Amino acid sequence: MLMTAWTPSGQQWPLRYGDQRATVVEVGGGVREYTVGGRAVLDGYPVDAMCSSGRGATLAPWPNRLRDGRYTFDGQSQQLALSEPAKGNAIHGLVRWLPWTLDDRTDSSVTVRVTVLPQTGYPYGLQLRNAYTLDDSGLTLTTTATNIGPVALPYGVGFHPYLTLGAATVDDDVLTVPGTTWIAVDARSLPNGAAPVDGTEYDYRAPRRIGDAVLDTAFTDLVRDNNGVAAVTLGTADGTSEISLWADASFPYLQVFTGDTLKGADRRRGLAVEPMTCPPDAFNSGDGLVRIEPGDAHITRWGLTTRGF
Repeated sequence: MLMTAWTPSGQQWPLRYGDQRATVVEVGGGVREYTVGGRAVLDGYPVDAMCSSGRGATLAPWPNRLRDGRYTFDGQSQQLALSEPAKGNAIHGLVRWLPWTLDDRTDSSVTVRVTVLPQTGYPYGLQLRNAYTLDDSGLTLTTTATNIGPVALPYGVGFHPYLTLGAATVDDDVLTVPGTTWIAVDARSLPNGAAPVDGTEYDYRAPRRIGDAVLDTAFTDLVRDNNGVAAVTLGTADGTSEISLWADASFPYLQVFTGDTLKGADRRRGLAVEPMTCPPDAFNSGDGLVRIEPGDAHITRWGLTTRGF
């Protein structure tokens, strides 16, 4: 049933399928919680709290950071607000705090929509639809980005779920990341090079205990299965439980964040695994940047599966 009482994250739209439960929220159109068999898969946030640290958020029309909030597209220079003033960046797009509208829902699915109208720094018309579905495979999110304006627009999207296996920290969890290249960043968290993971501390192609590793790192050149799917896995040390975040071929990048900059009990409690269509500062570098022509759409799909829950 639709929750009508006021909450910081707006309307709450629950999904259920078998022993799976999830809640999609109005503010940001993200997923606030996801459980399997009563056990949390996502380190989310309570219904009486604001979304913190981007938990479950949709990051569009760009994920991560833009240097100085500036870019040029089709010969037009743009200046966005510096939403990360300490580092002088525009961060994580424009839709995290917008109210999304319910389009459709069933017991096991919810589709929400938001429209980004022309504004300073992003003078384009963009509509996003997030379709969340629970089924035998787990939770799947399909996002459709449509250019509703008269000119082409620059686009990127990412998502910011925090995975949890229930421990106080992720230190003893075992991590596998299919990236063969890691992206180095400077003090402003902007890219300043890339290198193979071979022989480095960033090689997680085989399962490794996280330990005291500090990660806020983008990976690319992802190893994929025959269906073009790449997956990050987080497992318990004894191998009894595991979460996999999979992403289709529309996501060439995966960011992994151990949460070291978070405060108090949030620090290192969950592992953020962020599928991204482009790396940081893509509006300037052009790496992974998606160009959507008027009337065209771009579709992405990712999801979560579990074992031992």
